[in-house]
Amino acid sequence: MAFRKRNIALSRPGEDVQSSASPSSSVSPILQAPPGVRPSPVDGRPTTSTGTPSLDAILAGHAGLPLGNSLIIGESGTTDYAGALLRFYAAEGVVQGHRVHVVGMGEVWGRELPGLVEGKDGRREGKERAEKMKIAWRYEGLGQFESARGSPASNRPQADGGGAEESAVFCHTFDLAKRLTLPVGTAVNYIPIPRTSQPSPFPPILQNIQQQLASSPPNTIHRLVIPSLLSPALYPPSTSQPTSILQFLHALRALLRQYPTRLTAMTTLPLTLYPRSTGLVRWMEILSDGVLELSPFPYDHMQSLSTSGAATQAEERPQGMLAVHKLPVFHEKGGGGGGEDLGEDLAFTLSRRKFVVAKFSLPPVEGDREAQEEAAHGHGGSMPSKKELEF
Repeated sequence: MAFRKRNIALSRPGEDVQSSASPSSSVSPILQAPPGVRPSPVDGRPTTSTGTPSLDAILAGHAGLPLGNSLIIGESGTTDYAGALLRFYAAEGVVQGHRVHVVGMGEVWGRELPGLVEGKDGRREGKERAEKMKIAWRYEGLGQFESARGSPASNRPQADGGGAEESAVFCHTFDLAKRLTLPVGTAVNYIPIPRTSQPSPFPPILQNIQQQLASSPPNTIHRLVIPSLLSPALYPPSTSQPTSILQFLHALRALLRQYPTRLTAMTTLPLTLYPRSTGLVRWMEILSDGVLELSPFPYDHMQSLSTSGAATQAEERPQGMLAVHKLPVFHEKGGGGGGEDLGEDLAFTLSRRKFVVAKFSLPPVEGDREAQEEAAHGHGGSMPSKKELEF
């Protein structure tokens, strides 16, 4: 039986083996992913971060938003938690050097993007991420939900450290109390809503986005941000007609499929004005790849949670519920997960530096809490002592 050394490259018939193994031989170059893009751990599709690690963790196991897909986030009430998600999404694109398109908002909205966390706190978080990834990087890289409360696997630094660590950051940490300093000539495209006599203002918006995609280099990543879609404060009344909004979403979906490795979109929708029970909103959700719903708690309910022990001292009080109605599915195996087990048991918390999606658990009953406190103080007699637990 003939054997071949492992360190000698295979050659075609009639080709010299030594010449094929020489360093000067022609080797196909390895395509490098653009900044802020990495392959999905599920099927290798290119993904980008939404700027919110816990949101990346629940997107069908892809640990990010796959390119060529869209998310629509509905919110009920008068709060603007969904707007914070949009700002994180846009700020992440600016930091990564992506081309960000904002519909219906001016430069004032762009100047309110959250700034990066710097200093000792940022370095401390980087060390915590490094230590965490040394322990279980394979599990967290799959975008499991348990990584939502901690540092995401998407922030795994390189082993070399230094500049390689900074260049490999997939999702940055932002501070809502700070403002992002936009670099000179930053790639933020503010698309106004045309006030014309046309029945729909969406065709000029789509034309603007398509021109930007066609004129940019092929490795440029684009992010489309649409705040408060169909809001009467921004859009004329005619846009709420199905012939207007559904055609726009259908054309946007076709544009995402035309540029499957360059474009993503995130939209917010006021559910108080357009509830999910209407046929128009259901069709809008069908034309979107992912659908999330934010239901903030009333003020009195949040006050009761603050006194009922719904969270420990290390955890922050939840501010509302998050429902996952639809997630992107990419192949016959169903992607990395579905929305069946990610329903009404998810809660969200917006703090100064992060938007966290975590599992929601009801607070303990008052009697049980008193019993636990009594046992913890040694009055119950059922809790073993520290000496008894030592081996």
